[in-house]
Amino acid sequence: MIAHLSGTVLTIKNISIVLDVHGVGYRVFCPQRILRELKAGDEISLHTHLAVREDAMDLFGFPTEDELELFTLLIGVNGIGPRSALGIIGLESIDKLLGAIAHGDIAYLTKVSGVGKKSAEKIVLELKDKVGRFDITNMEEFRHEDEDVLEALKTLGYRTDEAREALHLVPEEIKEQGDIIREALKLLSRQ
Repeated sequence: MIAHLSGTVLTIKNISIVLDVHGVGYRVFCPQRILRELKAGDEISLHTHLAVREDAMDLFGFPTEDELELFTLLIGVNGIGPRSALGIIGLESIDKLLGAIAHGDIAYLTKVSGVGKKSAEKIVLELKDKVGRFDITNMEEFRHEDEDVLEALKTLGYRTDEAREALHLVPEEIKEQGDIIREALKLLSRQ
């Protein structure tokens, strides 16, 4: 099994890179947020998971051991394959994802990862007790009312990603939903 690779990025495709390791090119599927930061010629080290199927052997790579461990936990959930798990990890930081799982925030998981409600419920049910092994001191707290505010902003015509970004910038001392919406709208109007 290939557990770790270090090398030079040769090419970057949709969800993968070709990593040159001493003259051998490995195709490694990586989270989108990592791919956005890379360019050809970059040196990178990845913790990897080799997924063997009947018709393919795919290599998945992550910059940290925690991301690899979370990936392994996700593919252990019935109905979540390696590509789905990669998509889940790739859209948000690991802290946000762990926070959503720990708090049982199914609505957040379905919006962030694009998985359905049943899959999100399975993820929470099977992994809620297992996320305690991660360093949760950096885990972001979730204001559950933010989901209602997010829906309100989406109804006003804002995209999910821009509404969520504005909500992250709203100061924590603002607690009332109406005040949160007003502050988020101010932030969105400046963009």
